[in-house]
Amino acid sequence: MPDRQSHWENVYAGKPSDAVSWFQTHAAPSLRLIDETRAAPAARLVDVGGGASPLAGDLVARGWTALTVLDIAASALEVARAALGTAAAGVEWVAADVLDWRPAAAFDLWHDRAVFHFLTEPEQRARYRETLDAALKRGGWLIMGVFAPGGPEACSGLPVQRWSAEELAEEFGPDFVLKHTFEEMHQTPWGAGQLFTWALFERLA
Repeated sequence: MPDRQSHWENVYAGKPSDAVSWFQTHAAPSLRLIDETRAAPAARLVDVGGGASPLAGDLVARGWTALTVLDIAASALEVARAALGTAAAGVEWVAADVLDWRPAAAFDLWHDRAVFHFLTEPEQRARYRETLDAALKRGGWLIMGVFAPGGPEACSGLPVQRWSAEELAEEFGPDFVLKHTFEEMHQTPWGAGQLFTWALFERLA
C-alpha cells in the first residue's frame, strides 16, 4: 500500500488549495445536513479529512465553538488555519490518519466529505468503523459525502469506491439509521461534474 500521508502531502504541494477537484467556496451540502440535526453551536463536531475545507470557517462564522478538524496532511490543515486567521485558535487541528486516530473525548457529530470513498479495501473500512465507533456518541450524527454511483471512478491518482445511501447504511450497520439523503453534482474548478451521495445518519442511543 502506498504511504497515504506522503500521497496527500504531495497532492497539496502540487496544487493550490483552490485548484483541487474537491474545492468549495462554502460547504453548502454539509451545512444543509448539519442544520437538519438541529445541533446547538456548542455541540462537538469533528470534520474528518477537513484539511483545506471551508467548513470550519463556515461553522465558526455561525458561532460554533467545539470544532475539531482532522486530516492526514498537515499542509492541508495549515491552509484552513491561515484562512481563519485569529479565529483558528478556537479550533482543534489534528494531523493524523483517521484509520489510526483515537480521540480523547467523544463527538456529537462526525462529518466526512470525500475521505471514505478512498477506502477501497475492507480492512481499511473496518478500521474506519472502529474509529467512528470510538469517536461518535450514542445518539450522535454521522454525515457522509462520497462519490455516488455514476460519479468518478478515481480521484487524485487513486481509485475510489462509489456508494449509494442504501449501500452506506448496510456498510455502517443497524446502529446507524438513515434520516436523509440527496445527490449533489459538485462542480470542479475546471467545470467538470462529480456526482456525490450525501447521507445523514443518526446513531441509536
